[in-house]
Amino acid sequence: FLHPGALMAAPAMTGPALLEIENLSVRYGAISAVRGASLRVETGEIVSLLGANGAGKSSLVNAAVGIVPAAGGRIRFEGRDITRLSPGEMRSLRQEMQIVFQDPAESLNGRHTVGQILEEPFIIHGKGNTAQRRGWVLELLDKVGLPKSAVDRYPHEFSGGQRQRIGIARAIALKPRLLVCDEAVSALDVSVQSQIVNLLLTLQREMNLAIIFIAHDLSVVKHISDRIAVMYLGRIVELAEAQQLYLSPRHPYTQALISAIPVPDPRRRNQRILLTGDVPSPISPPSGCHFHPRCAQAFAP
Repeated sequence: FLHPGALMAAPAMTGPALLEIENLSVRYGAISAVRGASLRVETGEIVSLLGANGAGKSSLVNAAVGIVPAAGGRIRFEGRDITRLSPGEMRSLRQEMQIVFQDPAESLNGRHTVGQILEEPFIIHGKGNTAQRRGWVLELLDKVGLPKSAVDRYPHEFSGGQRQRIGIARAIALKPRLLVCDEAVSALDVSVQSQIVNLLLTLQREMNLAIIFIAHDLSVVKHISDRIAVMYLGRIVELAEAQQLYLSPRHPYTQALISAIPVPDPRRRNQRILLTGDVPSPISPPSGCHFHPRCAQAFAP
């Protein structure tokens, strides 16, 4: 069967990256959510993570930014080992790395006005006086396409797309170097998704942001990504430039994902690869390539 590390078809990169994840493992009790994953993210680059629910995408990025502990491996940010920093050290570092969550209704404090929500990062990190912070809040609203009048309103008064803009404004308040978007558009209508994706691309260019983008929509991922990592049962099974991955996927799991993209030509619709069986248990995954029980190309060693 296929060797788990055989399909890392990304271009060779030298020197320290903005974020370097090496052989990372994340565990929740008996469950291994991430198994030996390695990933580099360069300054100003957008790297997307693809995979089914439970593949380990969120666990990987949560460990990378210090929300959950790493069970093994190493994480470096701008060449500095941050794998086991103290809470105080991580608090300072979080100015450089921020997350936009899937559900803005859950991630925004409904008892605070938008102004209070956006001012909070500056207060926590001791930046500016009251007047300065008010000015910065208004600048943030303008940057994400919301009116200044939003400052005194509450999150429930906004649509889902507008609430996500508030979440993005809060995430970029301290001018981070890395932005993690964990299913940040998955809960939005398709038309609103495109607006939020275009906003992220604009901010990425203006701020030279690196973005780790997690999503299920293959067309969105293709549009926004420089490189794409495909995860299956806690492992990165393929890593490649976005165009290369869509034109010539190499891993059978990636091939199945790409084949599921709707196409307008009826003659090509029967080319979809249907996977058999279920995803194995993460408590006792198959040996070797975890995908081999469902893979038509697997063979005995």
